[in-house]
Amino acid sequence: MSGAVDLSSLKQPAATDVPSDHAVTEANFETQVLRRSMQVPVVVVLYSQRSPGSVELVKLFERLVGEADGGWDLATVEAEPNMRIAQAFGVQGIPTVVAVAGGQPLADFQGAQPEPQVKQWLTAVMEAVRGQLPDSPDGPQPEPEDPRFTAAEEALDRGDVEGAISAYEAILAAEPANAEAKAALRQVRFYSRTQGLPQDAIARADADPADIDAAFAAADMELFNSEPDAAFTRLINLIKRTAGDDRNRVRTRLVELFELFDTADPVVVAARRKLASALY
Repeated sequence: MSGAVDLSSLKQPAATDVPSDHAVTEANFETQVLRRSMQVPVVVVLYSQRSPGSVELVKLFERLVGEADGGWDLATVEAEPNMRIAQAFGVQGIPTVVAVAGGQPLADFQGAQPEPQVKQWLTAVMEAVRGQLPDSPDGPQPEPEDPRFTAAEEALDRGDVEGAISAYEAILAAEPANAEAKAALRQVRFYSRTQGLPQDAIARADADPADIDAAFAAADMELFNSEPDAAFTRLINLIKRTAGDDRNRVRTRLVELFELFDTADPVVVAARRKLASALY
């Protein structure tokens, strides 16, 4: 849908009295062509009153658009008084016909053409844009909501955290590779843990740096308080002081916390580097 021609310079304030026919000038080009092309392709016919062939082509398109049942629209532009439009399309001869879709030129031809060739060209344009225009009724449609996820979200809204966890676990039982359910379950489990945290969790962990459970609670509190760097640093420092099963346990919890974020998050990327240094 992209094109090399920049049409943005033709944008004008929207007209309050848009003509009902297909005649387009620089004043209503944005409304009649650019905006309209977000819904259906717009065929722009640039013609001249001094060119009988171009006038006949306009008449042909006027008839064809009446038979199109709204599948495409027509904009007829008299080239001489609207030279900026002609220049934007790089017109080198009259008539020139350009299909605009999604605000950009899509296809064109120059010179008068017989009706069968014009119809063939229109068919190709319609096929090229089918389902692609953002505001088209047959454009890309959002995926329908999965009722299983809706049930889990409704449980959360009711404050039923365990119900939400069960709902996500059921999805994963049926679809072990469902990434959305995995991510949601991690978030809800973390939220569930934070609900029972003591208010002095961080102070307790600072008072006894060797207490792994206290460190876990403090890291959760720091993460809940939007301090991921502090949480990650706490557990990385604990990894440096532990060994064997204790070290594996702390590393596992730290990786679980990483998974609550986008893998490309700079805080996570930096923490993973620090974890690698602590382990090796």
